[in-house]
Amino acid sequence: MLITQLKAKETITSLTAGKKVFIINCHGCKEVRFPEKEAVELQKELAAEGNVTGIMTTDYICNPENMELRLKKHMSKIQEADLVLVFSCGVGVQTVAEYLADKKVCAACDTYPVPGFQGVTPLEYKCDQCGECYLNLTGGICPITACSKSLVNGQCGGSKNGKCEVDSDMECGWERIYRRLKEIGRLDALKCPTQIHNFATDDEVK
Repeated sequence: MLITQLKAKETITSLTAGKKVFIINCHGCKEVRFPEKEAVELQKELAAEGNVTGIMTTDYICNPENMELRLKKHMSKIQEADLVLVFSCGVGVQTVAEYLADKKVCAACDTYPVPGFQGVTPLEYKCDQCGECYLNLTGGICPITACSKSLVNGQCGGSKNGKCEVDSDMECGWERIYRRLKEIGRLDALKCPTQIHNFATDDEVK
């Protein structure tokens, strides 16, 4: 189980400013906590600006087959949009970003862990539920889980032939991120400063 919390309003409006937006809501894990009231209010504000091409609300977009069926009904509205804004956990955002590889897909939420069952994903994508989602800067590929060292500011330099130096059977996560950003014309995102993630436990902080 998990908790999704909206990113700061300023962050979301900076992503959507001057863009046509298609919105996806996932209620698959709402039995724990999905900020539905806050999300609806924010989406009303965005729609009032006249830039929302459509809104889709469903459950478990982390299931690729289910998500594909739902998205097909909205493809014309998605193609009109410059940005797809996803209100879900990090797994859902990654699933959408992989399917809509030619679109800028952004997370509207950060994800926090609660012990228990999470979605119905076949585990092709992972979310570390770090509460500090980087997907908007990395083309929808999570650097925490795609990189063996969980680096958030670029690759380590130890990869060889596109493979991770820690696990030679694993593709370098940052090479994947670079290719995705290049495909969607977002290499400028690599210039954005990132907040280095704090992996210390509560005991270590004390």
